[in-house]
Amino acid sequence: MRAIVQHVYGGPEVLRLDDIEVPEPGNGQVRVRVLAAALDAGVWHITTGTPPVARLGLGLTRPRGRVSGQELAGVVDAVGPGVTRWSVGDRVFGQGSGAFAEYAVAREDRLAALPDGVAPEAAATLAVSASTALIAVRAGRVAAGQRVLVIGAGGGVGSFAVQIAVALGASVTGVASGGKEDLVRKLGAERFLDYTAEPLTAAGQHDVVIDTAGNRPLGELRPVLVRSGTAVLVGSGVATAGWLAGMDRAMASGLVSLFVPQRLVAVMGVTRSADLAELAAMVVDGSIAPAIGRVGGLEEVPDAVAELGRGHMTGKAVFLP
Repeated sequence: MRAIVQHVYGGPEVLRLDDIEVPEPGNGQVRVRVLAAALDAGVWHITTGTPPVARLGLGLTRPRGRVSGQELAGVVDAVGPGVTRWSVGDRVFGQGSGAFAEYAVAREDRLAALPDGVAPEAAATLAVSASTALIAVRAGRVAAGQRVLVIGAGGGVGSFAVQIAVALGASVTGVASGGKEDLVRKLGAERFLDYTAEPLTAAGQHDVVIDTAGNRPLGELRPVLVRSGTAVLVGSGVATAGWLAGMDRAMASGLVSLFVPQRLVAVMGVTRSADLAELAAMVVDGSIAPAIGRVGGLEEVPDAVAELGRGHMTGKAVFLP
């Protein structure tokens, strides 16, 4: 099969399109014939091996997994031992291992049924980015009538966070570079702030701040929160330097929360079947619509990863094996 392969850590140039053997599903796994795969920020960290502390899980000197990609939609092609949820021929979407390939494997509990009327290209974007956005909105306890500030509103997680917050009845301010204003407003944001032209404080105070960019100090987030507000910190940014690359901010948030009236909450994305089903239902009823900025073949993955690393990615990039 064709797949995007990497053998060492580095920039996007370490990603190569190659012909390799088809993977076999292990215990509790299924093999999926990939119809569509999407790019999430985690691919940047896996490709580059950053932040360095992440290598404790990814592989100290080289990546343990040689095929890149996590988000996918497709058809179950084979089932491994112990699988009870899925059968060959089922249409599914979710988080897999080695999604940038013609075939990938996935844990059965990280997949959901692909509903009729939801294109594979759309479903593939939900596994990591939309799931993380849903977790962030829940952590912020977003409710109708609240003012919500989403930093990184034009990116993968941010574009979903804007829509989910709007669906809950919140009034959203989106923060992104000026070129993404049209997209952010189409997603439902009532107000827009170009961070390259104005300070964050120009947005005013909000009940909830969801920072998907991962690189602003806590001292910059607290002034745009009301006294009883909540700041939700999502992951670490692709351009954030240092051994922990912003993860120290997440660790500090719990301590700072003990001494200030505001809630500072750090979240990490976790893919769950129930969340995937909920997100798919939101796509079906029109509450959310994946913001797909780019569709291409597997050969375009390295260029898209480079674009992600430069911070120029608008919405989601999707690849059709």
